[in-house]
Amino acid sequence: MVTPLQAQLLKAGLVKADQIKKAERQKRDAAKRGTQTPDPAGQVAEAQQQKAESDRRRNREQQDERERKAQAAQIQQMIETQRVDRSGGESAYQFVEDATVRKIALHEAQRVQLVTGMLAVVKLGSGYELVPVATAEKIAQRDPTRVLVLNIQSRAQSNSESDPYADYSVPDDLMW
Repeated sequence: MVTPLQAQLLKAGLVKADQIKKAERQKRDAAKRGTQTPDPAGQVAEAQQQKAESDRRRNREQQDERERKAQAAQIQQMIETQRVDRSGGESAYQFVEDATVRKIALHEAQRVQLVTGMLAVVKLGSGYELVPVATAEKIAQRDPTRVLVLNIQSRAQSNSESDPYADYSVPDDLMW
C-alpha cells in the first residue's frame, strides 16, 4: 500500500518502488520485534544530566585550582614577611634538593642557628630563603615540598639516647 506522499515521491522520480517496499518491510520488522524509536524526551534528559555532571566536574577542578593558587600566595607572603636577611653572608651552607647539591651564603651565626634547628631553608621561586622554624612548620603543613632543610631536634630525643653514664652523677669537686 502506497501512501500519497510515497506516490508523489515515485512520480517525481526521487525514490524507486524497491526502496518503498524495503522501508515498509523494515517498519513491519521493527513493530514485530517491539523495537521502539528512541524517546526524544529521554535523550534530552540524559544529555542534560551528562552536561550537569561535566559542569560539576569542571567547577570542582576550577575551585581546586583557585585553592592551590591561594595557598601558593599565602606561602609566598609568609616567606617574604618572615625571611631572615642573609646579605653579606661569608659562610656557605650546602643542602640537597632533588638529588642536586645546592649552596647558599649565610652569616656564621645563621649557619649555627640553621644546624641547631632554629632556622629552616625554604624555596621561594627559583631562590632559597631562611625563615624561623615556626614559619617553616606552617609552610610544611600547606606544601611540604617547599621546605628543604628543617633540623628539628627535640631535647627529649637527644637526652634519651643510650648514654651508659646517665645514671651516674658528676661530682662538683672533680678536677681534671
